[in-house]
Amino acid sequence: MRIRALVLAAAVTAALSCPAAAAAGQPRPVPGGGAAAPATGHACSARTAIEGFSDALDKTVFDGVPVAELSGLAVDRDHRLLAVADESLLFTLDARTHRVESVRALADAQGLPLDAEALVVDRDGTRLVASETEPAVVRVGRSGTALGRLAVPDALRVAPLGRAVRNQTFEGLALLSDGRTLVASMEGALAGDDAGVRRLQTWRRDAHGVFRPAGQYALRADAGLTVSDLAATPDGRLIVVERGFTAGVGNTVRVQLADLRHASDVRDVAYVDGASDVRFAHKTLLADVADCPSLGAVAGQPQPNPLLDNIEGVTVTGRAPDGRLRLLLVSDDNGDATQKTRLYSLVTRLPRR
Repeated sequence: MRIRALVLAAAVTAALSCPAAAAAGQPRPVPGGGAAAPATGHACSARTAIEGFSDALDKTVFDGVPVAELSGLAVDRDHRLLAVADESLLFTLDARTHRVESVRALADAQGLPLDAEALVVDRDGTRLVASETEPAVVRVGRSGTALGRLAVPDALRVAPLGRAVRNQTFEGLALLSDGRTLVASMEGALAGDDAGVRRLQTWRRDAHGVFRPAGQYALRADAGLTVSDLAATPDGRLIVVERGFTAGVGNTVRVQLADLRHASDVRDVAYVDGASDVRFAHKTLLADVADCPSLGAVAGQPQPNPLLDNIEGVTVTGRAPDGRLRLLLVSDDNGDATQKTRLYSLVTRLPRR
């Protein structure tokens, strides 16, 4: 593994744990009242464990801007954490402490704000931001200035221009390990598709470095859940966060692994339904977050597990010493006093391809 990835992984882990050791076999306290997991404990599933969580960002303000409604994470080329917020904002955070270092407003080429839901750092350091309103994938410079946008197939546009439902469009974004394939996930189903179908749109980088629309694939979400974000694994697969909410009960959040290799290209399939001959992306459950130990977390509303909240973002931060993949997740507090901006550190061992 690259040294810089090890450094970043260590920094993220340190930020979610306290340097002081606790008694043998006991979790250590972390900022926000969580705990860092011993290497052999805190299993969420046979494949996945939680290392810790942090509420350090919850209800904080930076330069007069609330650090709230975070919906996507990425790691930049300088090994800092980036987070986009629904309110057209891009935060830069120190990877070790999670303190906010800067915040920039985002806008499209016309100066209009973005409904920013997901984020990728491209190989040249520019940012690709998924916006849910249009939907759009907008390329922005380090200053937040729009440099252009990617072409989007008409069917994915919000009705009446297309078949997408308002606020159910691009919610996840990932750049695959080949560096040439970008993937955006639809949060909800297109009109005419079965309710559980989530289309994954890809773009391929051409010889001039331009992303052009390419294959489109279908993922079947678990009943009642939407897709809230994507992250690329080193071997070309996708981490998929599926999320749902039931009033009076709370959130359901599942971390899945998706493989597009044998899935059908559905870009020319008008309706993905029970009658269509479509091979869906293969999906493997890595963890249901409700099954993780709560680590002393406190919820401000009913939850099956007080650790849970409205988890919307995920990024890969490196590998643990034993080879497991490290994931960092973030919850969107929706600007609501009863919800939290919470960071979660998970480690997972992926099944072989």
